[in-house]
Amino acid sequence: MKISEYVRYDGLGLADLMQKGEVSPAETAAAALEAVARVNPEVHAVIETYPERAQPRSLDDFPAGPFRGVPFMVKDLVIHETGKKIEGGSRLAAGMVAPHDTDLMVRYRAAGLNVLGRTKSPEMGYNLSTENLLHGPVHNPWNTERSAGGSSGGSAAAVAAGILPLAHANDGGGSIRIPASVCGLVGLRPTRGRTPLGPDTGTALNGFGVEHVVSRTVRDSAAALDATEGPGIGDPFEIARPARSYLEAVSRAPRPLRVGFMVNAWGGWRTAPDIAAALEDTARLLGDLGHHVEDASPNLGMSWDSFIETNAVIWSANIATWIDGIAGLTGRAIGPDTLEATTLAAYEFGSSLTAKQYLGADAACNQVCRSVAPFFEQYDVLLTPTLPQPPQAIGFHNADEQGVDAREWPRRVFQTSPFTPLFNMTGQPAMSLPLHQGGDGLPIGMQIVARYGREEILFSLAGQLEQACPWTGRVPPVFASH
Repeated sequence: MKISEYVRYDGLGLADLMQKGEVSPAETAAAALEAVARVNPEVHAVIETYPERAQPRSLDDFPAGPFRGVPFMVKDLVIHETGKKIEGGSRLAAGMVAPHDTDLMVRYRAAGLNVLGRTKSPEMGYNLSTENLLHGPVHNPWNTERSAGGSSGGSAAAVAAGILPLAHANDGGGSIRIPASVCGLVGLRPTRGRTPLGPDTGTALNGFGVEHVVSRTVRDSAAALDATEGPGIGDPFEIARPARSYLEAVSRAPRPLRVGFMVNAWGGWRTAPDIAAALEDTARLLGDLGHHVEDASPNLGMSWDSFIETNAVIWSANIATWIDGIAGLTGRAIGPDTLEATTLAAYEFGSSLTAKQYLGADAACNQVCRSVAPFFEQYDVLLTPTLPQPPQAIGFHNADEQGVDAREWPRRVFQTSPFTPLFNMTGQPAMSLPLHQGGDGLPIGMQIVARYGREEILFSLAGQLEQACPWTGRVPPVFASH
Protein backbone atom coordinates (compact mmCIF):
# COMPACT_ATOMS: atom_id res chain seq x y z
CA MET A 1 0.00 0.00 0.00
CA LYS A 2 1.46 3.34 -1.04
CA ILE A 3 1.67 6.11 1.54
CA SER A 4 -0.35 8.35 -0.77
CA GLU A 5 -3.17 5.80 -0.59
CA TYR A 6 -2.84 5.08 3.12
CA VAL A 7 -3.26 8.71 4.21
CA ARG A 8 -6.51 9.12 2.26
CA TYR A 9 -8.45 6.90 4.64
CA ASP A 10 -9.64 7.28 8.19
CA GLY A 11 -9.63 4.29 10.52
CA LEU A 12 -13.02 2.96 9.49
CA GLY A 13 -12.06 3.43 5.85
CA LEU A 14 -8.89 1.34 6.28
CA ALA A 15 -10.88 -1.31 8.15
CA ASP A 16 -13.34 -1.50 5.26
CA LEU A 17 -10.52 -1.95 2.74
CA MET A 18 -9.07 -4.80 4.78
CA GLN A 19 -12.47 -6.43 5.27
CA LYS A 20 -12.91 -6.43 1.47
CA GLY A 21 -9.47 -7.99 1.04
CA GLU A 22 -8.13 -5.03 -0.94
CA VAL A 23 -5.23 -4.54 1.46
CA SER A 24 -3.76 -6.57 4.33
CA PRO A 25 -3.07 -5.63 7.97
CA ALA A 26 0.64 -6.08 7.27
CA GLU A 27 0.44 -3.55 4.43
CA THR A 28 -1.33 -0.93 6.50
CA ALA A 29 1.11 -1.47 9.38
CA ALA A 30 4.06 -1.18 7.00
CA ALA A 31 2.61 2.07 5.65
CA ALA A 32 2.26 3.45 9.19
CA LEU A 33 5.87 2.57 10.04
CA GLU A 34 7.06 4.06 6.75
CA ALA A 35 5.18 7.23 7.68
CA VAL A 36 7.01 7.25 11.03
CA ALA A 37 10.33 7.04 9.18
CA ARG A 38 9.32 9.92 6.89
CA VAL A 39 7.92 12.50 9.30
CA ASN A 40 8.93 11.58 12.84
CA PRO A 41 12.40 13.14 12.41
CA GLU A 42 10.54 16.46 12.02
CA VAL A 43 7.68 16.11 14.52
CA HIS A 44 9.28 13.80 17.13
CA ALA A 45 5.86 12.44 18.12
CA VAL A 46 6.60 8.70 18.33
CA ILE A 47 9.02 7.42 20.97
CA GLU A 48 8.84 3.69 20.28
CA THR A 49 7.51 1.38 17.57
CA TYR A 50 6.76 -2.34 17.58
CA PRO A 51 7.93 -3.43 14.11
CA GLU A 52 7.19 -7.09 14.82
CA ARG A 53 3.50 -6.19 14.58
CA ALA A 54 3.96 -5.23 10.93
CA GLN A 55 4.92 -8.79 10.02
CA PRO A 56 2.53 -10.73 7.72
CA ARG A 57 -0.68 -11.45 9.59
CA SER A 58 -4.10 -12.57 8.49
CA LEU A 59 -7.14 -10.45 9.21
CA ASP A 60 -8.32 -13.47 11.22
CA ASP A 61 -5.49 -12.74 13.67
CA PHE A 62 -7.42 -9.66 14.81
CA PRO A 63 -10.75 -9.59 16.67
CA ALA A 64 -13.74 -8.72 14.51
CA GLY A 65 -14.10 -5.18 15.86
CA PRO A 66 -14.80 -1.95 13.97
CA PHE A 67 -11.07 -1.19 13.53
CA ARG A 68 -9.91 -4.67 12.58
CA GLY A 69 -6.21 -4.42 11.62
CA VAL A 70 -6.07 -0.59 11.77
CA PRO A 71 -2.70 0.92 12.87
CA PHE A 72 -2.84 2.62 16.26
CA MET A 73 -0.53 3.94 18.96
CA VAL A 74 -1.00 4.74 22.63
CA LYS A 75 0.10 7.78 24.58
CA ASP A 76 2.86 7.15 27.11
CA LEU A 77 0.62 7.90 30.07
CA VAL A 78 -1.95 5.94 32.12
CA ILE A 79 -2.74 3.22 29.55
CA HIS A 80 -0.26 0.35 29.33
CA GLU A 81 0.33 -3.11 27.92
CA THR A 82 1.91 -6.18 29.46
CA GLY A 83 5.65 -6.24 28.85
CA LYS A 84 5.78 -2.80 27.19
CA LYS A 85 7.33 0.39 28.58
CA ILE A 86 5.24 2.98 30.40
CA GLU A 87 7.35 6.00 31.35
CA GLY A 88 4.93 8.93 31.67
CA GLY A 89 7.47 11.22 30.02
CA SER A 90 9.61 11.13 33.15
CA ARG A 91 13.23 10.26 33.88
CA LEU A 92 11.99 8.86 37.18
CA ALA A 93 10.11 6.14 35.25
CA ALA A 94 12.58 5.64 32.38
CA GLY A 95 12.56 2.04 31.21
CA MET A 96 9.66 1.01 33.47
CA VAL A 97 7.74 -1.98 32.05
CA ALA A 98 4.07 -2.68 32.69
CA PRO A 99 3.21 -5.98 34.41
CA HIS A 100 -0.35 -6.14 33.04
CA ASP A 101 -2.81 -4.60 30.57
CA THR A 102 -5.16 -1.81 31.51
CA ASP A 103 -8.85 -2.41 30.84
CA LEU A 104 -8.80 0.15 28.03
CA MET A 105 -5.89 -1.60 26.31
CA VAL A 106 -7.90 -4.82 26.35
CA ARG A 107 -10.82 -3.01 24.71
CA TYR A 108 -8.62 -1.45 22.03
CA ARG A 109 -7.38 -4.88 21.08
CA ALA A 110 -10.95 -6.21 21.08
CA ALA A 111 -11.83 -3.37 18.67
CA GLY A 112 -9.26 -4.89 16.29
CA LEU A 113 -6.66 -2.13 16.57
CA ASN A 114 -3.05 -3.02 15.80
CA VAL A 115 -1.02 -1.20 18.47
CA LEU A 116 2.27 -0.28 16.80
CA GLY A 117 3.97 1.91 19.39
CA ARG A 118 3.92 4.75 21.91
CA THR A 119 3.55 8.49 21.47
CA LYS A 120 5.13 11.18 23.61
CA SER A 121 3.71 12.77 26.78
CA PRO A 122 5.00 15.62 28.94
CA GLU A 123 6.09 14.55 32.41
CA MET A 124 3.05 13.20 34.29
CA GLY A 125 0.87 14.86 31.63
CA TYR A 126 1.19 18.14 33.53
CA ASN A 127 1.74 20.58 30.68
CA LEU A 128 -0.30 21.89 27.77
CA SER A 129 2.78 21.50 25.56
CA THR A 130 4.23 18.04 24.95
CA GLU A 131 7.82 18.60 25.99
CA ASN A 132 9.96 16.66 28.46
CA LEU A 133 13.60 16.18 29.40
CA LEU A 134 13.40 12.43 28.81
CA HIS A 135 12.45 12.52 25.13
CA GLY A 136 12.41 16.20 24.07
CA PRO A 137 9.57 18.25 22.57
CA VAL A 138 6.93 17.33 19.99
CA HIS A 139 6.80 19.70 17.01
CA ASN A 140 3.56 20.80 15.40
CA PRO A 141 3.33 19.51 11.80
CA TRP A 142 1.62 22.76 10.79
CA ASN A 143 4.61 24.78 11.98
CA THR A 144 7.50 22.88 13.53
CA GLU A 145 8.55 25.87 15.64
CA ARG A 146 5.19 25.73 17.46
CA SER A 147 3.92 23.39 20.13
CA ALA A 148 1.69 20.46 19.18
CA GLY A 149 -0.26 21.06 22.40
CA GLY A 150 -0.46 18.81 25.40
CA SER A 151 -0.55 16.62 27.03
CA SER A 152 -1.57 14.37 24.12
CA GLY A 153 0.57 16.27 21.62
CA GLY A 154 2.49 13.17 20.56
CA SER A 155 -0.67 11.39 19.48
CA ALA A 156 -2.10 14.52 17.86
CA ALA A 157 1.06 15.28 15.86
CA ALA A 158 1.24 11.64 14.72
CA VAL A 159 -2.34 11.72 13.44
CA ALA A 160 -2.06 15.19 11.89
CA ALA A 161 1.16 14.24 10.08
CA GLY A 162 -0.43 11.14 8.53
CA ILE A 163 1.26 8.45 10.61
CA LEU A 164 -2.05 7.16 11.98
CA PRO A 165 -5.75 7.74 11.32
CA LEU A 166 -6.44 7.91 15.07
CA ALA A 167 -4.46 7.48 18.29
CA HIS A 168 -5.05 7.11 22.01
CA ALA A 169 -5.14 10.27 24.14
CA ASN A 170 -6.25 11.30 27.61
CA ASP A 171 -7.46 14.52 29.17
CA GLY A 172 -7.07 15.84 32.73
CA GLY A 173 -7.31 19.58 31.98
CA GLY A 174 -7.72 19.83 28.22
CA SER A 175 -5.13 17.30 27.08
CA ILE A 176 -7.25 15.81 24.27
CA ARG A 177 -8.92 19.04 23.16
CA ILE A 178 -5.86 21.33 23.20
CA PRO A 179 -3.65 19.24 20.86
CA ALA A 180 -6.67 18.47 18.68
CA SER A 181 -7.21 22.21 18.30
CA VAL A 182 -3.65 23.16 17.41
CA CYS A 183 -3.10 20.12 15.15
CA GLY A 184 -6.41 20.35 13.26
CA LEU A 185 -8.12 17.21 14.60
CA VAL A 186 -11.28 15.97 16.29
CA GLY A 187 -10.79 15.57 20.03
CA LEU A 188 -13.52 14.46 22.43
CA ARG A 189 -13.05 14.19 26.19
CA PRO A 190 -15.90 11.86 27.15
CA THR A 191 -18.05 12.12 30.25
CA ARG A 192 -16.35 11.14 33.49
CA GLY A 193 -16.66 7.37 33.84
CA ARG A 194 -17.55 6.75 30.19
CA THR A 195 -14.32 4.86 29.43
CA PRO A 196 -12.56 2.55 31.90
CA LEU A 197 -9.44 3.46 33.89
CA GLY A 198 -8.95 0.15 35.69
CA PRO A 199 -7.51 -1.83 37.15
CA ASP A 200 -4.95 0.67 38.49
CA THR A 201 -7.41 3.44 39.30
CA GLY A 202 -11.13 4.09 39.38
CA THR A 203 -11.20 7.90 39.16
CA ALA A 204 -7.98 9.32 37.79
CA LEU A 205 -7.12 12.76 39.14
CA ASN A 206 -10.21 12.76 41.36
CA GLY A 207 -12.27 12.18 38.23
CA PHE A 208 -10.63 14.95 36.18
CA GLY A 209 -8.87 12.42 33.92
CA VAL A 210 -10.60 10.55 31.08
CA GLU A 211 -9.39 8.37 28.19
CA HIS A 212 -10.25 8.45 24.49
CA VAL A 213 -8.64 9.27 21.11
CA VAL A 214 -7.74 12.03 18.69
CA SER A 215 -8.81 11.45 15.08
CA ARG A 216 -9.19 13.09 11.71
CA THR A 217 -12.91 12.34 11.40
CA VAL A 218 -15.88 12.53 13.72
CA ARG A 219 -16.99 9.01 12.83
CA ASP A 220 -13.68 7.47 13.96
CA SER A 221 -14.07 9.17 17.34
CA ALA A 222 -17.63 7.88 17.63
CA ALA A 223 -16.78 4.32 16.62
CA ALA A 224 -13.86 4.28 19.06
CA LEU A 225 -16.16 5.35 21.89
CA ASP A 226 -18.72 2.72 20.90
CA ALA A 227 -15.97 0.12 21.18
CA THR A 228 -14.62 1.22 24.57
CA GLU A 229 -17.45 2.82 26.58
CA GLY A 230 -18.83 1.30 29.73
CA PRO A 231 -17.44 0.44 33.16
CA GLY A 232 -14.85 -2.20 33.83
CA ILE A 233 -15.16 -4.83 36.51
CA GLY A 234 -14.83 -3.16 39.91
CA ASP A 235 -15.19 0.41 38.62
CA PRO A 236 -16.68 2.72 41.26
CA PHE A 237 -19.75 3.82 39.32
CA GLU A 238 -21.66 3.39 36.08
CA ILE A 239 -23.25 6.21 34.10
CA ALA A 240 -26.23 5.79 31.78
CA ARG A 241 -25.30 3.80 28.70
CA PRO A 242 -26.22 5.23 25.26
CA ALA A 243 -29.55 4.04 23.83
CA ARG A 244 -28.08 3.96 20.31
CA SER A 245 -24.56 3.90 18.94
CA TYR A 246 -22.50 7.06 18.80
CA LEU A 247 -21.60 6.21 15.21
CA GLU A 248 -25.28 6.32 14.31
CA ALA A 249 -25.56 9.74 15.96
CA VAL A 250 -22.90 11.17 13.62
CA SER A 251 -25.12 10.69 10.57
CA ARG A 252 -28.31 11.79 12.34
CA ALA A 253 -28.99 15.53 12.13
CA PRO A 254 -29.69 16.97 15.58
CA ARG A 255 -32.96 18.58 16.47
CA PRO A 256 -32.72 22.39 16.76
CA LEU A 257 -30.46 22.97 19.73
CA ARG A 258 -30.21 25.82 22.22
CA VAL A 259 -26.61 26.99 22.01
CA GLY A 260 -24.90 29.50 24.26
CA PHE A 261 -21.55 30.86 23.13
CA MET A 262 -18.87 32.77 25.00
CA VAL A 263 -16.01 34.70 23.39
CA ASN A 264 -13.87 35.48 26.44
CA ALA A 265 -13.09 33.08 29.26
CA TRP A 266 -13.47 33.20 33.02
CA GLY A 267 -10.71 35.14 34.74
CA GLY A 268 -10.84 38.01 32.27
CA TRP A 269 -8.61 36.39 29.65
CA ARG A 270 -9.22 37.91 26.23
CA THR A 271 -9.51 35.87 23.04
CA ALA A 272 -7.35 36.84 20.06
CA PRO A 273 -9.30 38.74 17.36
CA ASP A 274 -8.97 36.10 14.63
CA ILE A 275 -10.09 33.34 17.01
CA ALA A 276 -13.00 35.47 18.22
CA ALA A 277 -13.98 36.04 14.58
CA ALA A 278 -13.83 32.28 13.95
CA LEU A 279 -16.11 31.71 16.94
CA GLU A 280 -18.61 34.22 15.62
CA ASP A 281 -18.50 32.55 12.19
CA THR A 282 -19.27 29.23 13.88
CA ALA A 283 -22.16 30.78 15.81
CA ARG A 284 -23.60 32.14 12.55
CA LEU A 285 -23.20 28.75 10.87
CA LEU A 286 -25.07 27.09 13.73
CA GLY A 287 -27.85 29.63 13.32
CA ASP A 288 -27.99 28.91 9.58
CA LEU A 289 -28.31 25.20 10.42
CA GLY A 290 -31.44 25.93 12.44
CA HIS A 291 -30.09 26.16 15.98
CA HIS A 292 -30.94 28.92 18.43
CA VAL A 293 -27.68 30.69 19.30
CA GLU A 294 -27.08 33.46 21.79
CA ASP A 295 -24.30 34.96 23.88
CA ALA A 296 -24.34 33.15 27.25
CA SER A 297 -21.91 31.52 29.64
CA PRO A 298 -22.05 29.30 32.76
CA ASN A 299 -21.38 30.69 36.22
CA LEU A 300 -18.04 29.33 37.46
CA GLY A 301 -19.26 29.44 41.06
CA MET A 302 -16.02 30.85 42.47
CA SER A 303 -13.26 33.28 41.60
CA TRP A 304 -10.66 32.32 39.01
CA ASP A 305 -8.00 32.41 41.74
CA SER A 306 -10.00 29.90 43.80
CA PHE A 307 -10.44 27.70 40.73
CA ILE A 308 -6.67 27.69 40.19
CA GLU A 309 -6.03 26.90 43.87
CA THR A 310 -8.44 23.96 43.72
CA ASN A 311 -6.70 22.57 40.65
CA ALA A 312 -3.28 23.06 42.26
CA VAL A 313 -4.33 21.02 45.30
CA ILE A 314 -5.96 18.20 43.30
CA TRP A 315 -3.15 17.90 40.76
CA SER A 316 -0.35 18.17 43.33
CA ALA A 317 -1.88 15.62 45.70
CA ASN A 318 -2.24 13.15 42.85
CA ILE A 319 1.22 13.81 41.41
CA ALA A 320 2.80 13.29 44.83
CA THR A 321 1.09 9.90 45.09
CA TRP A 322 2.14 8.89 41.56
CA ILE A 323 5.75 9.90 42.18
CA ASP A 324 6.01 7.97 45.43
CA GLY A 325 4.66 4.92 43.65
CA ILE A 326 7.03 5.21 40.69
CA ALA A 327 10.04 5.80 42.91
CA GLY A 328 9.11 2.71 44.87
CA LEU A 329 9.02 0.65 41.67
CA THR A 330 12.20 2.00 40.08
CA GLY A 331 14.30 2.56 43.22
CA ARG A 332 15.31 6.00 41.96
CA ALA A 333 15.66 9.01 44.21
CA ILE A 334 13.09 11.80 43.95
CA GLY A 335 14.86 15.05 43.06
CA PRO A 336 15.99 17.39 40.29
CA ASP A 337 17.94 14.61 38.55
CA THR A 338 14.76 12.60 38.01
CA LEU A 339 11.98 15.21 37.92
CA GLU A 340 11.45 18.50 36.11
CA ALA A 341 11.29 21.57 38.31
CA THR A 342 7.52 22.17 38.21
CA THR A 343 6.78 18.47 38.78
CA LEU A 344 9.10 18.48 41.78
CA ALA A 345 7.36 21.62 43.09
CA ALA A 346 3.98 19.88 42.71
CA TYR A 347 5.37 16.83 44.51
CA GLU A 348 6.60 18.89 47.44
CA PHE A 349 3.35 20.85 47.70
CA GLY A 350 1.25 17.71 47.36
CA SER A 351 3.27 15.96 50.06
CA SER A 352 2.68 18.87 52.45
CA LEU A 353 -1.10 18.99 52.09
CA THR A 354 -3.35 18.05 54.98
CA ALA A 355 -6.48 15.93 54.73
CA LYS A 356 -8.51 19.06 55.49
CA GLN A 357 -6.97 20.92 52.53
CA TYR A 358 -7.60 17.99 50.22
CA LEU A 359 -11.24 17.63 51.31
CA GLY A 360 -11.65 21.39 51.01
CA ALA A 361 -10.61 21.15 47.36
CA ASP A 362 -13.06 18.30 46.85
CA ALA A 363 -15.83 20.46 48.32
CA ALA A 364 -14.83 23.30 46.00
CA CYS A 365 -15.19 20.95 43.01
CA ASN A 366 -18.73 20.16 44.14
CA GLN A 367 -19.45 23.89 44.39
CA VAL A 368 -18.33 24.40 40.79
CA CYS A 369 -20.41 21.46 39.52
CA ARG A 370 -23.53 22.80 41.26
CA SER A 371 -22.94 26.27 39.80
CA VAL A 372 -22.34 25.16 36.20
CA ALA A 373 -25.10 22.54 35.89
CA PRO A 374 -28.07 24.99 35.73
CA PHE A 375 -26.65 26.48 32.51
CA PHE A 376 -27.09 23.10 30.82
CA GLU A 377 -30.71 22.95 31.93
CA GLN A 378 -31.30 26.05 29.82
CA TYR A 379 -28.91 25.27 26.95
CA ASP A 380 -28.11 22.02 25.13
CA VAL A 381 -24.61 23.09 24.10
CA LEU A 382 -21.98 25.62 25.07
CA LEU A 383 -19.72 26.88 22.25
CA THR A 384 -16.31 28.39 23.02
CA PRO A 385 -12.92 28.61 21.34
CA THR A 386 -10.86 25.64 22.43
CA LEU A 387 -7.95 28.01 23.00
CA PRO A 388 -7.98 31.81 23.12
CA GLN A 389 -4.61 32.21 21.39
CA PRO A 390 -2.64 30.44 18.60
CA PRO A 391 -0.26 27.66 19.67
CA GLN A 392 2.79 28.94 21.51
CA ALA A 393 6.41 28.47 20.47
CA ILE A 394 8.14 25.36 21.76
CA GLY A 395 9.71 26.20 25.11
CA PHE A 396 7.09 28.79 26.08
CA HIS A 397 5.67 26.36 28.65
CA ASN A 398 8.94 25.17 30.16
CA ALA A 399 8.12 22.65 32.87
CA ASP A 400 11.74 22.70 34.04
CA GLU A 401 11.77 26.44 34.72
CA GLN A 402 13.35 27.00 38.09
CA GLY A 403 11.49 28.88 40.81
CA VAL A 404 7.94 28.25 39.51
CA ASP A 405 5.90 26.98 42.44
CA ALA A 406 2.96 24.58 42.50
CA ARG A 407 0.39 27.39 42.38
CA GLU A 408 2.08 29.49 39.70
CA TRP A 409 2.43 26.59 37.23
CA PRO A 410 -1.32 25.83 36.85
CA ARG A 411 -1.99 29.57 36.77
CA ARG A 412 0.32 29.90 33.75
CA VAL A 413 -1.02 26.80 32.05
CA PHE A 414 -4.69 27.68 32.51
CA GLN A 415 -4.12 31.29 31.51
CA THR A 416 -3.23 29.91 28.08
CA SER A 417 -6.08 27.36 28.10
CA PRO A 418 -8.86 28.84 30.24
CA PHE A 419 -11.77 27.27 28.33
CA THR A 420 -10.87 23.61 28.83
CA PRO A 421 -10.20 22.70 32.52
CA LEU A 422 -13.66 23.54 33.85
CA PHE A 423 -15.16 20.49 32.17
CA ASN A 424 -12.60 18.17 33.70
CA MET A 425 -13.87 19.39 37.05
CA THR A 426 -17.56 19.05 36.14
CA GLY A 427 -17.02 15.77 34.28
CA GLN A 428 -18.97 16.85 31.20
CA PRO A 429 -18.27 15.74 27.61
CA ALA A 430 -16.47 18.39 25.54
CA MET A 431 -15.18 18.20 21.98
CA SER A 432 -12.77 20.29 19.89
CA LEU A 433 -13.52 20.50 16.16
CA PRO A 434 -11.06 21.86 13.54
CA LEU A 435 -13.52 24.24 11.94
CA HIS A 436 -11.18 27.11 11.03
CA GLN A 437 -7.68 28.17 10.07
CA GLY A 438 -6.03 31.44 11.03
CA GLY A 439 -4.31 33.87 8.70
CA ASP A 440 -1.05 32.16 9.66
CA GLY A 441 -2.40 28.85 8.33
CA LEU A 442 -2.60 27.26 11.77
CA PRO A 443 -5.75 25.35 12.76
CA ILE A 444 -8.30 26.92 15.09
CA GLY A 445 -10.43 24.54 17.13
CA MET A 446 -13.91 25.27 18.41
CA GLN A 447 -15.08 23.57 21.63
CA ILE A 448 -18.62 22.27 22.03
CA VAL A 449 -19.79 21.09 25.46
CA ALA A 450 -22.93 19.14 26.45
CA ARG A 451 -24.50 18.18 29.75
CA TYR A 452 -23.20 15.19 31.70
CA GLY A 453 -23.58 11.89 29.84
CA ARG A 454 -24.81 13.37 26.55
CA GLU A 455 -22.02 12.64 24.10
CA GLU A 456 -24.61 11.76 21.45
CA ILE A 457 -25.59 15.45 21.24
CA LEU A 458 -21.97 16.37 20.50
CA PHE A 459 -21.53 13.62 17.91
CA SER A 460 -24.75 14.55 16.13
CA LEU A 461 -23.83 18.24 16.05
CA ALA A 462 -20.21 17.49 15.10
CA GLY A 463 -21.36 15.32 12.20
CA GLN A 464 -23.57 18.14 10.97
CA LEU A 465 -20.71 20.65 11.23
CA GLU A 466 -18.30 18.28 9.51
CA GLN A 467 -20.68 18.13 6.54
CA ALA A 468 -21.26 21.89 6.50
CA CYS A 469 -17.63 22.90 7.03
CA PRO A 470 -15.40 19.95 5.96
CA TRP A 471 -11.79 19.86 7.08
CA THR A 472 -10.32 16.54 6.00
CA GLY A 473 -8.90 18.04 2.81
CA ARG A 474 -6.59 20.30 4.84
CA VAL A 475 -3.21 18.77 5.59
CA PRO A 476 -0.13 20.32 7.23
CA PRO A 477 3.20 21.07 5.53
CA VAL A 478 4.77 18.12 7.33
CA PHE A 479 2.70 15.19 6.07
CA ALA A 480 3.60 11.60 5.31
CA SER A 481 2.64 11.67 1.64
CA HIS A 482 4.54 14.88 0.81
